[in-house]
Amino acid sequence: MKPTILLYDSGMGGLTIYDEIRKVLPHAHYLYCFDNAFFPYSEKSETVLIERAVKIVQKIAEKRPLDMVVVACNTASTVVLPALREHFQFPIVGTVPAIKPAAAISESKTIGLLATKGTVSRPYVDELIAKYTQNCIVEKIGTTDLVEIVEEKQRTGRVDMVRLQKVVENWQEHPTLDTVILGCTHFPLVKNELQQVLPKVKFFVDPGIGIAKRVLSLLEEGKFNQKNDLVNEAFCTSETSSFEIKRQIMQNWGFNQLSVIYV
Repeated sequence: MKPTILLYDSGMGGLTIYDEIRKVLPHAHYLYCFDNAFFPYSEKSETVLIERAVKIVQKIAEKRPLDMVVVACNTASTVVLPALREHFQFPIVGTVPAIKPAAAISESKTIGLLATKGTVSRPYVDELIAKYTQNCIVEKIGTTDLVEIVEEKQRTGRVDMVRLQKVVENWQEHPTLDTVILGCTHFPLVKNELQQVLPKVKFFVDPGIGIAKRVLSLLEEGKFNQKNDLVNEAFCTSETSSFEIKRQIMQNWGFNQLSVIYV
C-alpha cells in the first residue's frame, strides 16, 4: 500500500509542509484538512485545540486508513501532540519553530521569531529558546494578522503590503537582526514579501525541510505500493461562501477533490 499521510491546520498554511514532504515522497497518498470552522488557531485555548485535533483525526481515520498524521501547524503542535499520540497508534509528527537551526545560522546572533500569538506565548517555545539560543538575542512578534494576510493571498493572489509592513515594523530598522524564524506554517507563503519589507534580514528559516526528513525516516519506503486508485483528497470543516475558490486552490496543489467534514 501507499502510505497515507494526513496533514491538518486551521487554514492553508500547512500546505508549505505538504510541499516539502511531497518532494521527498512524491508517490505517497496525501490527505489535507483545514479546520476553517475554527480558523485561526492562534488565540484558541489549549483545551479547544486538543479537542479539535482528536476529533479531526478520528473523523478522517474512520474514512481513510491513516499511516501518519502531520500536525502542520506550529500553534497546535505546541499542545496537541501528547493527546494525539495517546489516542492513535500511527506516528504523529508535529511542527515546531526552527529555533535550533536559526541559532546555528545567525551571524549576528540576533534572531526574530515571527509566529502566532499562541505560539510565542507557549512555555514549550520558551523551553526551546532557553535550550538552543543561549548565546543569542531573540526578539518575538506574535501576529494573527499575518495568518489572515496569507489566507487572503491564497484566495486572491494579492498581498496587502501596508498591512504586512505594519506587522513587522518594529524590525525594519533593527540594527543587528539577521535571521527570522517563520514560526507559522502560513508564513513561508509570503516569504518574498517579507524579504521586501525586511531587506536587512539575511536568513528566513522555516521547518519544512526538517519535517520532510522526519516523515521520511518514520516511513518504510520499501513498503510503498503504487496504486492508481488512490487520489489525494482535501477536507474542510465548514462550507463557506469561498468553498469553490478553496476547491480550485486545493486542485492547484494536487488534491483532486474537496469535501466538508463536520467535526
